[in-house]
Amino acid sequence: MPIRSDWKLQREGITVDTIGRLIGRTLLNPAITLPLLLAAKYTVKGEALATNHGRTLKNLKTLVYWGLARYVSKLLDSAVANNWTNDQYDWDKEIAVVTGGSDGIGAIVVKLLAERGIKVAVLDVQPLKYEASPSVHFFQCDLSSPSSIASTATSIRTSLGDPTILINNAGCARGKTILSTTEKDLRLTFNVNTLSHYFLAQAFLPAMIAANHGLVLTVASTAAYLTAPQMVDYAASKAAALAFHEGLSAELATVYNAKKVRTVVMCQGYTRTPLFKGFDDSDRRGAGYALEPETVAEEIVKAVLVGRSGHVMLPAASWFVVQPVRGWPLWMQYGIRKRLAKLMKGWDGRQVVQPSEGKIEDSGVLVESEGESKD
Repeated sequence: MPIRSDWKLQREGITVDTIGRLIGRTLLNPAITLPLLLAAKYTVKGEALATNHGRTLKNLKTLVYWGLARYVSKLLDSAVANNWTNDQYDWDKEIAVVTGGSDGIGAIVVKLLAERGIKVAVLDVQPLKYEASPSVHFFQCDLSSPSSIASTATSIRTSLGDPTILINNAGCARGKTILSTTEKDLRLTFNVNTLSHYFLAQAFLPAMIAANHGLVLTVASTAAYLTAPQMVDYAASKAAALAFHEGLSAELATVYNAKKVRTVVMCQGYTRTPLFKGFDDSDRRGAGYALEPETVAEEIVKAVLVGRSGHVMLPAASWFVVQPVRGWPLWMQYGIRKRLAKLMKGWDGRQVVQPSEGKIEDSGVLVESEGESKD
């Protein structure tokens, strides 16, 4: 399962990102535009053409300036996010933990890592749905239970060693309105989508900090920036996961002086997985087009293999449409959220029952709850 080349057409077909990449690699590429500008100014033929096409020369200069600004901005993004430091990864020795790696996006991530000989520990409540390579080790874990996470972390350290890569991929969604959401729903959503990140970090980060080496990748969502009706709890938990990533990045550099421990966040839009079956994906070509799970998984693995801190948005056009929403005028913000009411109308996502769902933890008291979590 080789990772798809960036030069190939997307699985999703021709999208707004396809056009964006084409523009980035041509019109906004200083390696192309700068030589053309220099030729226009310092060669005989170029000067002649520039004299007869003054407007074209002006546009070319604009493209060069924008391209250089874009290039410098990317360099600064990488340098600052990585604390102006470099690090080396030996993939024969690294140990990766992937939550929710039994199927879906997580399963693809596990397979891609394993193909590169990386030792992987899969944490999931359900067994593996595929035949795994010898470098993949399954640990049954209820990610909604702190005690289950703690015992599983001990088993991993004992049998495999201290992990150097933590990929918080597991997630759940209920698809209910605020008034129909039960306490059990809320606790499960936040336990899996947010709180498990804290408990896993507490289990595995100390060794990474001591070695000043490692990477924590947080799978959030574009829902962290833009909330839609009937997924308020999901969006809130993903916004909290994004805040976790941002705060962790700052603490590693300032509190723990572990400037080589990398942090990556993945904010992906609607992806065609069983979790979001029935989600409205009528926006075929705009910034909200549906993603294939392989696309998201490959970007996660690419980020890991690069070994650099970063912030990944999928679709990439979300940087310009979804991410800035909170800075828009209120009338625009309110309007777009109300128009998103159609997204979850036909939602019928798969629900995986967690062992701890029969209990609700409240102020240290375990209370038996009724029924199962199937919707």
